[in-house]
Amino acid sequence: MTNKIVISCLLAALIILQACTTVDPYSKEEKTSKATTGAVIGAVAGAVIGIATSKDKKKRKERALKGAGIGAIAGGGVGYYMDVQEAKLRQRLENTGVSVTREGDNIILNLPGNITFEVDKTDVKADFVEILDSVALVLNEYKSTMIEVAGHTDSTGSESYNQRLSQQRAQSVSEILNRNGVAGVRIDTVGYGESQPIASNGSAAGRQQNRRVELTLLPYVES
Repeated sequence: MTNKIVISCLLAALIILQACTTVDPYSKEEKTSKATTGAVIGAVAGAVIGIATSKDKKKRKERALKGAGIGAIAGGGVGYYMDVQEAKLRQRLENTGVSVTREGDNIILNLPGNITFEVDKTDVKADFVEILDSVALVLNEYKSTMIEVAGHTDSTGSESYNQRLSQQRAQSVSEILNRNGVAGVRIDTVGYGESQPIASNGSAAGRQQNRRVELTLLPYVES
């Protein structure tokens, strides 16, 4: 039954998206506005989260967010909310080495390990702390954004060591955000170790890409 509900939600979203496309007057290609996409993805995400998460856990999370004065975004406003946030992050992170990627209504900040940490260390480099401070300024302006801080490593060393290193590095980044006023209830911290490479571990360049901390920014939408 759960799978049927999820599939139904996704099919409905596709139908709505097709109905809301427009033709770009320059390229003559069909496009869907980010605001429209936000409304649809927000509605579907709310349905999926409601199914996948236990009621008790969800209620505890919502109570904690409410206690921190954090409200959900109405589905129709999600796209614009994330658009403006993305633009401000791109401006602040220009020429810092941090990449900003948009996937639907999620924004991903990739913090490369070589500019964030010394080799085998878990403390954020002193000169990178200022960059995280500027990220926190934007996050504090957009309080209805949840943040997953995820640590990743290459495959050098044992799995247990890499798991621990990735978790500790992610925790160091989370602590800096929290110290700058980003409420802890908004942050989920996780270490993935070597399990989610984005490049081949067979080359030095690939291993360098895999050593990273990713911040995934997700809109907190009405369910």
